[in-house]
Amino acid sequence: MTNPLPVLADHAASWRSRPLDADVARHARRALVDWFAALLAGAWRPPATLMSAALEDETRGGGGAVCYVSGRRVPVRHAALVNGTASHTVEFDDIYRYAVYHPGCPTIAAALAAAQARGTDMDTLLRALAAGYEVSCRIGLAVQPSHYDYWHTTGTVGTFGAAASVAVLLDCDAERTAHAIATAATMASGLQQAFRGEGMSKPLHPGHAAEAGALAAMAAAKGMTGALDVLNGPAGFAAATSEDTGKWEKSLARIGQPFAITDMTFKNHGCCGHIFAALDAVRDLHLENGFKVEDVVSVAIGGYKATKEVCDRPNAQTEQDCRFSTQFTVATMLLHGGVRLAAFEPARLTDPATRALMGKVTVALDSECAAAFPAKRSAKVTITLKDGRVLNRHQHTRKGDPDAPLTDQDLSDKFLELTSDAVGAAQAKALLAQLWEGAALPGVVPLVAGRARAAE
Repeated sequence: MTNPLPVLADHAASWRSRPLDADVARHARRALVDWFAALLAGAWRPPATLMSAALEDETRGGGGAVCYVSGRRVPVRHAALVNGTASHTVEFDDIYRYAVYHPGCPTIAAALAAAQARGTDMDTLLRALAAGYEVSCRIGLAVQPSHYDYWHTTGTVGTFGAAASVAVLLDCDAERTAHAIATAATMASGLQQAFRGEGMSKPLHPGHAAEAGALAAMAAAKGMTGALDVLNGPAGFAAATSEDTGKWEKSLARIGQPFAITDMTFKNHGCCGHIFAALDAVRDLHLENGFKVEDVVSVAIGGYKATKEVCDRPNAQTEQDCRFSTQFTVATMLLHGGVRLAAFEPARLTDPATRALMGKVTVALDSECAAAFPAKRSAKVTITLKDGRVLNRHQHTRKGDPDAPLTDQDLSDKFLELTSDAVGAAQAKALLAQLWEGAALPGVVPLVAGRARAAE
């Protein structure tokens, strides 16, 4: 087929003047509300606090963008990096399920920083977000599912979302937008191994993507060029990171059908999305049958490849590891009825009852679930009880997916739950109202004193 890059660049550049449909605008605000919820919940935690401290000496000159970790005005690249990292820390960020990708972390982090620095309004930011989501999600579609065997899509494909959205904010025409996307491609990175064990690297992936994409767009706006065949060339992005040079016909045919930003998954659990279907099934089976947790003999989870390879962690210990452990999260769901921020507090991580129940949870690859991935994120759950009952549930989708969406009220409740402890209830409510209806961009939102001290 013809080169996909000009098609994507033309589409992105069109958002500079495209009429902003009310439905698209509302969905873009939903994405922004959800991003801020994840951001502020992660802003007082490492690694975002550590990254902010590491960069402190380099940013004393100030800037026009807001770093929500330090509460200071900083340069665009600094804000994109640190905010992007913070927004991925507590695993509550949005998902484009078809591309196995979290677009909000890199795209919104970069776009908001650039918008704040330029003094633009909310309408302009929403246009840029729609463009960034569209470009990056289509590239993600072209390289999946094989890309996810080794690469973390949010770190790689996220670079394109950041580049496209910032290019719109810098008023780049289609040619310069193409060069922004092209330069972003050669800076895309993020390895699966970084989150298959312990360590803090995973949240850095979207932070780096946001910074790299913003830099690519800033350079392109000044005239820097990139290799325009970098997406589908024989040694380009798709060839290097997937099984072929990309399924471009399929991905480009879906531009605007629907717009990616209107087709998002918003998380209902604070852990890896590959566990969600199992958690929904376990929750519903428990509520419907009313059994006691102590009567559980075993919980067998059948899932798709990533559920088994990424989330089968029977001996998870650290907070990061437990967020990716089917065993830990299923045990937590049964014991506490939810997997939210409190699930990963230190006392919960070592709770003897949770540890004992984890030993009863097993994970296996299910061929039917594997065949449905990535379009469907399903799971099969079998709970065996001491009284001989065997409870089964084939969970075909997840609460929060486009076919089972969170409502605006659900998102507002999630926002207040995740942010009130970090910035105070009054400030959280004021910010929420601004994000839903305001015409101006949000500014500095200081962490409350207790959270600021905890981050030191």
